Amino acid sequence: MTKKFNLSLAILMSMIFCSQLIYAQGFNSITSPDGVNVIAVGDAGLIFKSQNGGNSWASYTIPSVNFKSVASYNNSVWMSASNGKVYKTLKSNSPVNAIELGLTSSLNSIAFTSETVGYVCGDSGVVYKTINGGNNWTSASTGIPVSVSLTAISFLDESKGIAAGKDGKVYTTVNGGAQWTAEATGATRNIKDVKYFADGMVVTGEYGTLFIKEGTSNWTQVNTRIQTDVNAVSGTSISDVHVCGGGGFIRNNKNNDARFYNFEINPMLGNLVDLHYYNADLGFAVSSLNNAIIRTTNGGVLWTLTAGATVSHQWQLKLSATGGIGNNLSSHPTDPNTVFCGYGNRVYVSRNRGENWTQIATATGMGSNMHSFYVSPLDTNVWVAAITGSPDRVIKTTNYGANWTISYQQNFSNYGQPLEMDQNNPSVFYFAPDGGGFYKSTDNGSTFTEISGNYAFRSPCDILVMWDSSNVVFVGDGVTGSGQAIIFKSTNGGVNWTNIRTVTSSETPSMCNSVFDQSLIYATEWSGSNIYLSTDYGSSFSISHSTGFSGWASGICSEDPTLIMTGNYGANSAFSLNKGNTWTNLGGLGGSGAGMLVPDRGMLLSMQTSNLYKMKSTYSVLTSINETQISSSVPSGFDLSQNYPNPFNPSTLIKYSLPTEGNVTLKVYDQLGREVSTLSEGFKTAGVYEATFDASKLSSGVYFYKLASSGFEMTKKMLLVK
Repeated sequence: MTKKFNLSLAILMSMIFCSQLIYAQGFNSITSPDGVNVIAVGDAGLIFKSQNGGNSWASYTIPSVNFKSVASYNNSVWMSASNGKVYKTLKSNSPVNAIELGLTSSLNSIAFTSETVGYVCGDSGVVYKTINGGNNWTSASTGIPVSVSLTAISFLDESKGIAAGKDGKVYTTVNGGAQWTAEATGATRNIKDVKYFADGMVVTGEYGTLFIKEGTSNWTQVNTRIQTDVNAVSGTSISDVHVCGGGGFIRNNKNNDARFYNFEINPMLGNLVDLHYYNADLGFAVSSLNNAIIRTTNGGVLWTLTAGATVSHQWQLKLSATGGIGNNLSSHPTDPNTVFCGYGNRVYVSRNRGENWTQIATATGMGSNMHSFYVSPLDTNVWVAAITGSPDRVIKTTNYGANWTISYQQNFSNYGQPLEMDQNNPSVFYFAPDGGGFYKSTDNGSTFTEISGNYAFRSPCDILVMWDSSNVVFVGDGVTGSGQAIIFKSTNGGVNWTNIRTVTSSETPSMCNSVFDQSLIYATEWSGSNIYLSTDYGSSFSISHSTGFSGWASGICSEDPTLIMTGNYGANSAFSLNKGNTWTNLGGLGGSGAGMLVPDRGMLLSMQTSNLYKMKSTYSVLTSINETQISSSVPSGFDLSQNYPNPFNPSTLIKYSLPTEGNVTLKVYDQLGREVSTLSEGFKTAGVYEATFDASKLSSGVYFYKLASSGFEMTKKMLLVK
C-alpha cells in the first residue's frame, strides 16, 4: 500500500536562458523520453532540465532530497531518492510530487517500460512495482534476500527484467517481478549498472567489471584492462553497447569489438556516473563532480559540452618535496585511489587520488635522489628503485620501506629514469646505466645480469616495454649537448638493438605507450619541442606535434588512450583529449619537470623536481535562474517581498508567496517598461519561493519586478549599483 503526497514541491522548469553560473556538485542520473526533453538529477535535490535537446538548461532544487536515479516515458518522469520515496513529475512545467512507499531505505534505481508499469530497487533487497504510473507501489522482490543491497534495475518489457547490487549479486525475472532467480555471472565486485536489451543483458561494476550475456548463451566477462569502475551502461542492442565510468571514459563494442576498445572522444575530466543513449546517435552523460552535461549526436564518435558550458584547467600544488628527478610515480596495483611517489630518498603515498600526501618511508643510507621507483603488483610490500650514490645503484625493500638492500651498483643518467619494470611480467626489471650495457632481473629486482653484450648506449634516459609483447623493448638515449637524441629498439628482449630514430636534439627523456593499442608510442625530446609518434609498433616515428617548449615527461591515460600528456623541463605541459589531433598547452608548474602519471582521466599528476602537482578541471555551466521552494507551508496570502540586498551588484534574491496553486510569472523590467528577464513562468503549487536575479550584464539603474498569479499582481522597485 502506498500513499501519494503533494508536498508542494513545485519545481517548475522555466527554459528562459539567463546568465547564472552554477558550481554545485553534480548528477547521479540522466534520461530523455524523446531526445528533446532531457532531465538530470543529483544529490541535494538538484534537477536540471532541457526542453531543446540540451541547447539550454534550467536548474531547480528540492531541498533535503538526494535523487539517485531518474527514468522517463512519454510525458512522465520518475525519480527515486535516498529517503525511500519516489518523485513524479512531467517533462513539461509541472509540480514534483513525492510518493510514499512506506520505506526509509535508499531507492537506488528506477525503470519504466510504459507510462503505467515501472520498477524501483534499493537497499535491503527492495524491489517495488507500480501498474498505475507510480501512484501506488507493491513489493515485487520474491527470490531476492534482504541482505542484498540492490543498486541497479532494468526491464526490457513488463515481464523481463534484471536487478543487481553489491558483491556481484545479479537476479533476473521473466514474470514482471513475481519471482526473481539468481544469475551465475561470475561477478564478485559491487554492481553499478545493468541493461536488459532485446538480444542480451549487460552488467557493469567496480574495478573494471563488465559482463555480457548474448541471447541464451552463458555470461562472459570482458577484460576491460582497467582498475577504475564501469559506472553505467546504455545503447540500443547487445552489439551497440556503450559504457562509461572511471575518471571520464566512454567505450563501446560497435563493429564487433568484443574488447570494447572503441573509445569515445569526450571533454570530461571527471568521473562519469551515468549515460543515456536515446537512440543509436543521440546520447547524454553526466558526472557526480560537476554540472557539465555532455552530448553526442553521432553515436559517440565525438562528445561535446552542452549549453554553453566551459572548462578551465590549472595545476594545483599537492606536495612540496625536494630531490625529484626522473619518474618516481607508481600506481597501487589494486587500489585506483592510491599512488606512491619517491622524492630524494623518501617515499610518499596518497590514499585519496593525489589530493594529500604522507611520507611513509626513508631509504636511509641508500643514496640521495631516486630516478625510478616501482611498487610491485605482485606484492605491495616490495619496492624497487634506482637512486644516486657513489656509485649509483638499484635498491629494493620487501617490507614496505622499513629496510633496504642494494641489488646492483653502476652510474646512470643524471636526468633520466634508468630502471623499468616489465608490466607484462612484473618480476622482470631492466636497468640501463651510462656507458653501455643492458641489464635484466628475473627475481623482482634482487639481482641483475647484463644481456646485450654491453651494447654501446651512451646515457639512457628511459626504457619502455611493449604491452603484451615483452620481447619488444625500447631505450631512449641521449647526452646533453650531443645534438643527437636516439631511440633504440630490441625485438628479442634486450639482447640485440637497432637504432630506429635519431633527431638533432640531445636527449629522449620519455616514452609512453598504451595497453589498448600496442602500435601506438609517443616520445618527447630535449631540448627540442617536438612530440614524436609511432603508429607501427615503434618501427618508425614522425612528428605528431610541436609544443613550443622543450619536452620532458609523458604519459598516456591508463584507462583511455585518447588522453595523452607531456611535460617540460620547466613550468609547461601539454595534453590532448582526442588522440593527439589537437593539443592544449598549460603552464603553472613550479620547478623543472621530472615525471608524469595519468591513472585515469580524473587524476593527472605531474612530478616536478621540487613539487608535485595535480591538474584541476573546473566546469562552469551557464543555466537558467536557480529557483528554490524554501517552504512547503501554505501562506495566508499572496506576497512579493523586497529584494535583498537592495541596492545590489550584481545579483539579488526575490522571495514570493503563493496561497494557492496556479500559473505564475515573475518578470523584471527596466525604467522604460521593457522586459529584461523572466525569473519564473509556469504552474506552481502553494508555498514560498525564492529566485535569484543576476544583473551582471545590465547597466546600473532602477529596475522593477512584477509577480502575477491567479488574478494577483504586485510590482516592486530595486536599484542596481555598479
